[in-house]
Amino acid sequence: MKMLLPLVALAVTAPALADVTTTPIAGTELDISATGTSARRPDVATISAGVVTQAAKAGDAMAANAKAMTATIAALKRAGVADRDIQTQSISLQPQYRYGENQPPILTGYQASNRVSVRLRDLAGAGGVIDALVAAGANQIDGPTLAVEHPETALDEARTKALAKARARADLYAKAAGLSVRRIVRISESDVMPPPPRPMAMMAAKRAEDTPLEAGEQELTVNLSVVFELN
Repeated sequence: MKMLLPLVALAVTAPALADVTTTPIAGTELDISATGTSARRPDVATISAGVVTQAAKAGDAMAANAKAMTATIAALKRAGVADRDIQTQSISLQPQYRYGENQPPILTGYQASNRVSVRLRDLAGAGGVIDALVAAGANQIDGPTLAVEHPETALDEARTKALAKARARADLYAKAAGLSVRRIVRISESDVMPPPPRPMAMMAAKRAEDTPLEAGEQELTVNLSVVFELN
């Protein structure tokens, strides 16, 4: 009886394996690649802001940097930027040297740097925040990186467009070949990085002295590979 158990187990599990087997394509296989896009206006900007200070001694460079960076972060909070939208990127301290021809390098002091990543959710007031950073002591600003904070709806629109485009092409090929589309066999999606925002002619109102920031328009793109069966 013990020797029969493995055979019984095989008999029980075999149908389960058959249930998940993909139905083979009986007709003609057609592979279609299609792209769908959906445009949205970015609603979030991310910038990198920092303070660089120099001093003859390492401790003095770091102390001056800490003071300036504290003022910079305070300026961000006064401008309405939430704590969750301010994140330290890097802190560094580097010796500075003077180089001469055929001479050993001479230590001249130290340079301290502190940078934060800042997420700006109010694009209309983003220029004012950037100006406030500079006024508070920030002497390094990079960006912005513009994005759609919640792209799910736009991506679903792009998916729908891509699938409709793939089906239309499948119908075209099937008609030209004297066939018809029986079914979709497989759909796969590839990730696509959004392109840089396109400039817009208009932007939200801002004070004349603010640094201008154009939100533009961003295209969210989805690529699909769809396999059809024709017969």
